Amino acid sequence: MKSLLFLLLLTFASVATAQAQSVAPAPVADAPDKARPVQVVEAACGQCRLGLPGKSCDLAVRIKDKAYFMEGTGIDSHGDAHAQDGFCNAIRRAEVQGEVMNNRFVATYFKLLPEGQAGR
Repeated sequence: MKSLLFLLLLTFASVATAQAQSVAPAPVADAPDKARPVQVVEAACGQCRLGLPGKSCDLAVRIKDKAYFMEGTGIDSHGDAHAQDGFCNAIRRAEVQGEVMNNRFVATYFKLLPEGQAGR
C-alpha cells in the first residue's frame, strides 16, 4: 500500500512540475497595430545590462532613459540570451508597442531589429 501511495504521489508531482515549466509569457502580436505608434527602444537583460535589481536574467527595455522589466515576451523568446549578441551580453534595438503599467512595460508587439538597424 505504501508503494502505491508513493507512486501516486510521485506521478502527481511529476505532472505538476511539467505543467509549471510549460507556462510561457503570453505571445505578442506578429505585426504592429497600425492605429498605435511603434517605438524603437533598447532591449537587454534588465539585471546584466540595464542596472535593474534582481537575481535572474529577465528581459527589459529602456525608454527615455528609464528601464522597465517586460511582460508579453521573454528573454529566451528571441534567441540565446547568453550568446555573443544575446540580451545578457549586448544591448539591442527593438520595435515595440505597449504601455508602462505598474512600473513594467507590457508589450503587445515586439520585434528585435538586426544589428546596426535603427528602426522605422
